[in-house]
Amino acid sequence: MDKVTAPNMPGTSQTTTDTATQPNTPHPARDVSQLIQELKLTEDHAAEPTVVVEPGELRAVAQSLKERGFMLMDCVGIDYLTYTEERPKRFAVLYNVYHPRDHRRVFLRVWLDNGQPCPSLYPVWKAANYIERETYDLVGIEFEGHPDLRKVLTPDDLEGHPLRRDFPIGETPTLFREGRFLDPHAFRAGMNGQQAGLTGWRGSLRRGEQRDIEPPVMPEGGPK
Repeated sequence: MDKVTAPNMPGTSQTTTDTATQPNTPHPARDVSQLIQELKLTEDHAAEPTVVVEPGELRAVAQSLKERGFMLMDCVGIDYLTYTEERPKRFAVLYNVYHPRDHRRVFLRVWLDNGQPCPSLYPVWKAANYIERETYDLVGIEFEGHPDLRKVLTPDDLEGHPLRRDFPIGETPTLFREGRFLDPHAFRAGMNGQQAGLTGWRGSLRRGEQRDIEPPVMPEGGPK
């Protein structure tokens, strides 16, 4: 509410303010370092503020954050099987936790071995329902205490979890109209940093040669 200015009169204040309707003052800085120290958490090296939480402490930490006004935004699972740097365990679950008023954000990282379950945060935030199911479906991480842990994206008859690094992918080369093709084996090698080239060209044309593509990208007279 805007300030109301009254004329200077004896016994009156020049400016009055309705403090009951004042908006919440934003946090001076969206820094969560004090929060991390207050909860005695271990900060992880990451681009965004991230803490490492042991599975047995996850719900207690989440409950403390909820009591401070934080809400659960997202949950993802990560498979570090082919990661170039050593990690404590193969899998990690990341919970994105956000404060809607002062806009602070912190990520909770839980390291898990293959087959090790993660405590569900559904008892703390009901928003964990579908996002934990998605992580279970795509990465294969089970959440203890989830009321309805079943697939949410992939077909019921699909075996395995598509976002695991060892999940088999199709082996059919993709041929593009201009003659370029994508080989699945070379593509995977390139994504893993084992090979620079991801695509090639059929026939005599090779990348680097300065001449027109054969066959042409666009047929004469425009697209048919």
